[in-house]
Amino acid sequence: MSQKNENNEKNLNQESSQADNKPKIIVKKANNNSSNNDDSQATAAVKKVKKVIVKKKIIIHNKSDKQEVQKQDNNSENVAKNFNRDSNSRDNRDNRENKNKNYSHGNREHKDFNNNRENKDNKLQQIAPPADDVSSFKKDNKKDNKKRDYEKKEKEYDKKSSQKDSKAEAAQRQENKIFNKMQAKKRQQEQRLASVEKEISIMETITVGDLAKKMNLRASDIISKLMGMGTMARVNDIIDSDTATIIADDFGCKVNVVSLQEEATIEVKADKEEDLKPRPPVVTIMGHVDHGKTSLLDAIRHSNITSKESGGITQNIGAYKVKIPSGEIAFIDTPGHAAFTMMRARGAKSTDIVILVVASDDGVMPQTIEALNHAKEANVPIIVAVNKMDLPNASMDKVKAALSEYGLTPEEWGGDTQYIGVSALTKQGINELLEAIILQAEMLELKANPNREAIGIVLEASLDQGRGPVGTVLVQNGTLKIGDYFVCGLSVGKVRAMVNDLGQRVTKALPSTPVEVLGFEKTPEAGESFNVMLDEKEAKAIADKRVQLKQQEALKANVKVTLENLYEKIASDAMKEFKVIIKADVQGSAEALRDALNKIQSDKIRFVSIYSASGAVTESDVNLAHASNAIIIAYRVRPSAKARELAEKLGIPIERYDIIYEAIEAIQNAMKGSLERIKKEVDIGTVEVRDVFHVPKVGTIAGCYVTSGKIERNASVRVMRDNVLIYTSKISSLRRVKDDVKEVATGYECGASIENFNDIKKGDILEIFKIEEIAQDL
Repeated sequence: MSQKNENNEKNLNQESSQADNKPKIIVKKANNNSSNNDDSQATAAVKKVKKVIVKKKIIIHNKSDKQEVQKQDNNSENVAKNFNRDSNSRDNRDNRENKNKNYSHGNREHKDFNNNRENKDNKLQQIAPPADDVSSFKKDNKKDNKKRDYEKKEKEYDKKSSQKDSKAEAAQRQENKIFNKMQAKKRQQEQRLASVEKEISIMETITVGDLAKKMNLRASDIISKLMGMGTMARVNDIIDSDTATIIADDFGCKVNVVSLQEEATIEVKADKEEDLKPRPPVVTIMGHVDHGKTSLLDAIRHSNITSKESGGITQNIGAYKVKIPSGEIAFIDTPGHAAFTMMRARGAKSTDIVILVVASDDGVMPQTIEALNHAKEANVPIIVAVNKMDLPNASMDKVKAALSEYGLTPEEWGGDTQYIGVSALTKQGINELLEAIILQAEMLELKANPNREAIGIVLEASLDQGRGPVGTVLVQNGTLKIGDYFVCGLSVGKVRAMVNDLGQRVTKALPSTPVEVLGFEKTPEAGESFNVMLDEKEAKAIADKRVQLKQQEALKANVKVTLENLYEKIASDAMKEFKVIIKADVQGSAEALRDALNKIQSDKIRFVSIYSASGAVTESDVNLAHASNAIIIAYRVRPSAKARELAEKLGIPIERYDIIYEAIEAIQNAMKGSLERIKKEVDIGTVEVRDVFHVPKVGTIAGCYVTSGKIERNASVRVMRDNVLIYTSKISSLRRVKDDVKEVATGYECGASIENFNDIKKGDILEIFKIEEIAQDL
């Protein structure tokens, strides 16, 4: 028994020594009959702990947070330390128990003690894991954490390096793209510079876009050069020839400046003498208004043109061709009103002979002198027709004496001017007048070449709603035919139809023949030259040159603001404007009305013609008037139905006139009415305050005496005290004795109250006045 106890004691000593070497976990074997069962239970406990540890490893590997892993490691270390501390305390207790075994009284007690100790050890083994497994788990966990940290850093480094590489590659691609674009742009620029024209021809002015086209460049190239020179320009801006020359030199291009006036002018080739043939004379009838010019023409043509004119007054130029036994004569009838100065000038320039019509009863009048001056300026012979010789007070000698002062000396007085007495009413002297015209034409030896391109002048133009732009053309040389291409002013056209003065369609017009021509692209200007060209291309080239010439003239007309003219420009901009849009039956009438209205001089208001043209008033005219705040003048035309509706909707006034002097007078009055009325103070009386009464709920009443003039209710009043203005108001109430009155005359007393003023004192003087509005004169 003692031997067995010694053996147990030896085993306990060995186990305690092993526990010292391995302080964390001790698995002790019992030396009794149930030792095998104890071993199996210990093995099962170890396996169970290992399973728990494996599960914990899996959980720890799935977690990415490093702090949680470190916390778990600390917990494991604490468990291991606690387990070692418990095992040490247990060993000490076992030693003490072994020492006390010799003093036990029986084996049974000793056996029970050992069994209880072994059960406690088994429970501890089930709770705490083996020390080897815990230490190996901690080492593996640290290695895994380091590995994960290394792999994480490696991935971050790879990611950053890949991002840097991708950015570098993108930057390199962008640089390559920019470089390729620059190279392509440089190659294109070199190609453009290589294709630049070596020499070009331009006018005195040219637009930026046209210069680029001529040099075979882009407009941006020219604009960039101008910007380098300190000039900001756009594609449609006009530059002068000097600037264009400097720019062209930079591109190695030579510039030849050609006169635009020469390019826009059509050279008229001289006709050979053998090609010339006699032509009818062109006679213009001129004179003062209502002297019988159109009536005389009716007597010659056996027509009744006067009945178609508004007020019996010629309003535009008429052209007619009359056949007489001795040949043909082309007549041009011009208006006699002062406003039609340009028409008379146009008629004088396009004529061979001028017939100056003078009424025998009125004698020489202002428009008679004006027509005479136009004829002298045109250097054409003049025949004086003294009309209305059937009147009782007719006196040809009076007319001869008056015109002799202007250089028209009669033949019987030793001069060279023919005087023919006529009567458009009785047709007296008509034949003598025609014979005088034929004689004068023979003396002039008028000839033309009918076998060449036609040359003429536009006497009148209009816009017909059914036929479009129509121009009355007087053929001066050559023959005009259907299908001819022509240039007229700034536009081109093709003759589609021709109508003579009798309304008959014709296929050709010989020299000295007036015809209405259809085929204009736009309504021509009256007085423009009419030239037939060989083809359409040539006609368009001439028209383009004329457009450029007009742009150049407009550029020169643009006056720059300087210190000298700054005040004038400010005053001009501040001046009130009366804006109108003029629509007339023919272009000449619109021109005459516009010129007459422009002659209205005033430093308070300025007449502005926004637009003037021939034809009916259209919707576009109404919209233009609405946009520019203008009125529309319809001279011998009427607005269309849609235009009238639109004008009523927008509130645009359309003033209609049929006689030009009525239109001028009405517009002049309208210009006066558009001026602001002048406000002027007019004194009407003086009142002396002799007493003051204070009436409850009414106010202060002044007891007054009218010293001069009168005092009126609701009149304005100035309160003067010691010759100092105290207050300005109006008389709110006026009483005479007990009655309300409208006014009180000089020498009477009255009671008056002043609106919003109660500080009236005895001795105050009341000046009574009115404010009147006076219309301004132009």
